[in-house]
Amino acid sequence: MTAADKMTDATVDPVEVARFSRIAAEWWDPTGKFRPLHILNPVRLSYVKELAAAHFGRDRNATDALSGLRLIDIGCGGGLISEPMARLGANVTGIDPSETNIEVARLHAGEAGLAIDYRATTAETLADKGESYDIVLALEVVEHVADLGLFVKTCGALVRPGGLVVFATLNRTLKAFALAIVGAEYVLGWLPKGTHQWSKFVTPNELADFAGNAGLTICDETGIVYNPLTDRWSKSRDMDVNYMIAAVRPE
Repeated sequence: MTAADKMTDATVDPVEVARFSRIAAEWWDPTGKFRPLHILNPVRLSYVKELAAAHFGRDRNATDALSGLRLIDIGCGGGLISEPMARLGANVTGIDPSETNIEVARLHAGEAGLAIDYRATTAETLADKGESYDIVLALEVVEHVADLGLFVKTCGALVRPGGLVVFATLNRTLKAFALAIVGAEYVLGWLPKGTHQWSKFVTPNELADFAGNAGLTICDETGIVYNPLTDRWSKSRDMDVNYMIAAVRPE
């Protein structure tokens, strides 16, 4: 990260960056510490693809459904979302404040033969430079930022008029505390202890308010739930724990 980047990282929590940097080598191990994200990926990818195809008038079944669209994956980590988005034809920029994560992502993309623009930088830095994208993704990032209002505003600044923003995060409910923290971190050991702080979880209404203040209009929302019998996640009306919200910037 450059000196200029460090001046515009008000939404970055250095404690969170250090935590994920320490386990960066495990990003692409489907049985390692990021196993929950590997299991979560299919429903997230399907949601983004279907929304984007509908919004931009594309064939949702096409292998290149996102061809020509500029997409930024904020908090890309090791590239679990960036790579499949690139395979769908999008011109992908993946950013993360952790240089360790970015190096892992670059190496894996190179081995896969994918051209992805990975940068160890912040969303604020790119917004300050006037960069804009057709699709802005902030998946499992909201609950880790230092200033949520500023972060959502930055996402709004990064999406072009007519573009799409997708958030995926955790609701601040007792049910979420029981399942996402007590259950996932302490009982089942799916995640390292301390991965999440319940106080940083955000309700759908709060996120919608922040989006509105950023000039965005909510266009879709869905809960996602885990089925332990099938070891799969699926969309649901239940938004008490995990949920996704999509918004557009009016033209």
